[in-house]
Amino acid sequence: MMEKKTNKKSKKELVNITKDMNLGEVVYKYPESAEVLTDYGLHCVGCFANAFDTIEAGAKIHGMSDDEIEEMIDRVNEVINFGE
Repeated sequence: MMEKKTNKKSKKELVNITKDMNLGEVVYKYPESAEVLTDYGLHCVGCFANAFDTIEAGAKIHGMSDDEIEEMIDRVNEVINFGE
């Protein structure tokens, strides 16, 4: 009897960035997030202050609404997880 071989694909664990995460840490760990954040007007990704702010706090300082923040976070997660 022949043994059946299975091809196991390793699944990449999806990243879930949240508005409560530290802005500087997210950009450091996921550099591709910086372009999305700046596209939404969050230009502090390269600023020293990003080490102290959450994504939400930085976005609020720049006048973003809760809906805009949620949309931006969704887009960041898409780019990090799927490269889109």
